[in-house]
Amino acid sequence: MIKTIIFDIGNVLAGFAWKEYFRSFGYSQEILERIAAATVGSGFWGEYDRGILSDEEIMELFIRNDPGIERELRESLRDVSGMVVRYGYAVPWVKELKERGYQVLVLSNFGRKGYEDCKDALDFLEYVDGGILSFQVKVIKPEPEIYRILLERYELVPEECVFLDDTEENLRGAERFGIKTVHFRSREQARQEMEEIIKRA
Repeated sequence: MIKTIIFDIGNVLAGFAWKEYFRSFGYSQEILERIAAATVGSGFWGEYDRGILSDEEIMELFIRNDPGIERELRESLRDVSGMVVRYGYAVPWVKELKERGYQVLVLSNFGRKGYEDCKDALDFLEYVDGGILSFQVKVIKPEPEIYRILLERYELVPEECVFLDDTEENLRGAERFGIKTVHFRSREQARQEMEEIIKRA
């Protein structure tokens, strides 16, 4: 029997719209590509989510990737509100699941700055029963520890949980603990697969 639904956030309950966000500054295509390579396309982006380094320390890592665009990097990352976009279905979906008796949690790689700057897009968080944002525990998916912390904190039975995430690597991490998973590609597809798992459990 399924008792808990666990959601990733980025591109599941809210859009991670970094391309549109960087374009909003009016940079040339060349600069856009360089910003992307220095930030979200680099291994350092995960340090935002891990929450160990300060914003300035992370900025220095981005600048190290491409010192020639320091001004653009600082300008575009000073306030990242708009990088996360609200999905209108998130709150109704969470409410519906809770009304049906499910515990609803989040498990997401999410940085403190994104959390603070993009709160308007994260309005569904006030309706969930809890969960973990990676910066809060200093570990990120798919590292085993983040799943272990979630299971222990909420006293979850893995086989009674369904986890929806858009990244297969993160799903494999959850499956190693016995958690049932759905690879999120669209709300309709994910909802259908989740409901099938619920029926079979």
